Amino acid sequence: MSKNVAEVFPPGEFLREELEARGWSQVELAEIMGRPSRVVSEVMAGKRAITPETAVALGEALGTGAEFWMNLESQYQLSKVRSEPNTISRRAKLYNLFPVREMIKRGWVEASNSLDLLETQFLNYFGTASLDERPAFPHAARKTSYEDVSIQQVAWLIRAGKIARAVSAEKFTQSKLSGVMQELRECLEFVDSVRNVPVLLARAGVRLVVVEALPGSKIDGACFWLAKDAPVIALSLRFDRVDNFWHTLLHELDHIAHGEGQSAPIVEIDMLSNDEVELPVIEKRANDAAAEFSIPKNELDGFIARVHPLFTDQKILGFAKRLRVHPGIVVGQLQNRRLVPWQFHRKYLEKVREYIVGPALTDGFGSVLPADL
Repeated sequence: MSKNVAEVFPPGEFLREELEARGWSQVELAEIMGRPSRVVSEVMAGKRAITPETAVALGEALGTGAEFWMNLESQYQLSKVRSEPNTISRRAKLYNLFPVREMIKRGWVEASNSLDLLETQFLNYFGTASLDERPAFPHAARKTSYEDVSIQQVAWLIRAGKIARAVSAEKFTQSKLSGVMQELRECLEFVDSVRNVPVLLARAGVRLVVVEALPGSKIDGACFWLAKDAPVIALSLRFDRVDNFWHTLLHELDHIAHGEGQSAPIVEIDMLSNDEVELPVIEKRANDAAAEFSIPKNELDGFIARVHPLFTDQKILGFAKRLRVHPGIVVGQLQNRRLVPWQFHRKYLEKVREYIVGPALTDGFGSVLPADL
């Protein structure tokens, strides 16, 4: 307890001094106030709190005013709950800095009644020496905006990095990655083929993990490196659609092919098009590469020239079948060119989560991995 708190006395001590100064007994004060003598005795002994009624009576009897006694009582009552003066402010700071509740809920840190232990867990998780140190995590990420990397995103990235170390993969080389790209291309036609992706990437030396996004993190995927020969792609599946899955994956693969994501964070918006914002050169390149890999631009341009504006189910399915890609990928690219309204052809935007969370090491979506991974 601090020195200031230790010097707060119960109001009865002040009342005793007032009676001694006047030469009154407790019984006499009780008679003056028109209250039972037991009330005065218990107030002086600190066994009874001063109520507003008692404060008014004391103020009138002693000429001090009721506020004087109410203030003494308030200060005394507050002093009794200040045995740990910084606990609430420390806990509030922790909750302001980190998504505490969500990280505990996800099992990334363990719940504890000890604030010291809880703070230590968060410092260890983020690898910082103090709560005032800003955590960082080198990566390239596909997300909503170019604003600073949020603490939710850093927490998500660190968790992805922890579980990625448990994934087996060959030593990465660019030639191995080039070698599996055609096999990945053959997975574009059917939605359930995404289950083959983790094994194919592991052969190239790329670890794939799925980590459910934290609320408000607004991140689709990221690439980072455990070592110079150990790249990782993490997906959140926050948009559980076949087109978003492939575009995000291929986008991050392009970053890996260029050795990016090893130093300063690179952030990317979660749209396929490059029209609405001024993208950095490498981000436009990654978007273009992902789109080109799925549907060559000359093929899509030719299809649009022949069909626009009558993008019927039959024409979309025929074009997709000819290119051997899923029709949802065609619809996704048409939507991002603003040629098809977002509410049209949504039946083709099939979900992929059920096919990928089994083959890929997954944290979230009902799967809880050990905190020490």
